[in-house]
Amino acid sequence: MPHVLVKLVPGKTEEQKRALTDAISQSVQQHLGSTEDEVSVAFEEVPMDQWAETVYRPEIVGAADKLYKKPGYTL
Repeated sequence: MPHVLVKLVPGKTEEQKRALTDAISQSVQQHLGSTEDEVSVAFEEVPMDQWAETVYRPEIVGAADKLYKKPGYTL
């Protein structure tokens, strides 16, 4: 039962989010063998001025051992 949470700064359109949701869902189905009914995708918008405190430090730097794709930026 894969659940994918995408954290991003505000500003993307509903159309962009729906397109990404479809791409993520299809990719999860293809690569993990999940069915469409098993996949869920959510978005959480985090203001840029809160990104370092709520995402970058705890979830990227603080959980580096869990990352399969590291960002190319530092804060």
